[in-house]
Amino acid sequence: MNTPNRITIFRMIIAPLFLVIYFLNINYKMLISAVIFAVGAITDAIDGKLARKNNIVTNFGKLLDPIADKMLVTAGFLALMQDGLCNIWIVMLMLTREFAVTSVRLIAAAQGVVIPANIGGKIKTVFQMVSLIAIMLIGEADVVFGFGWNLPLISNILLGITALISVVSGLVYILDSRKVIDFKS
Repeated sequence: MNTPNRITIFRMIIAPLFLVIYFLNINYKMLISAVIFAVGAITDAIDGKLARKNNIVTNFGKLLDPIADKMLVTAGFLALMQDGLCNIWIVMLMLTREFAVTSVRLIAAAQGVVIPANIGGKIKTVFQMVSLIAIMLIGEADVVFGFGWNLPLISNILLGITALISVVSGLVYILDSRKVIDFKS
């Protein structure tokens, strides 16, 4: 197994670790969780760059990398949902998009075609990760400094925008996939 794929697997391990820390009743839990989440997010950029730079892009990596991203981001949404900082419909939209895109990837794989993430999917992932980190940092700042911000409102606005970007990028991905796979077989 090459280094980029090991990094991807590491990101898959970070997702449950993030949730464990997030749900502990400790001081600075949102800050610590944001740092752990950010480490996972950074590994997403690192593994792809390493794979392309060293010309070791693999089908394993093309398929596993988006799954690792989904694990991390879903953990973030679930954590915020548990704290009332993410509306269930936002999570439903996000997961529906991810299941639809993953289904298309599985159909393509069954036909011997690997469809990597497109630029829309990458923008979606970056926006999701940045939004989740920002919400946790804003939440921690509010706890520490007592600003009195309406964190649920701020969070749901950011995540609502993220959901819109996610749905649009998913639709584009599915429409583009019709060019390379046969949906009739």
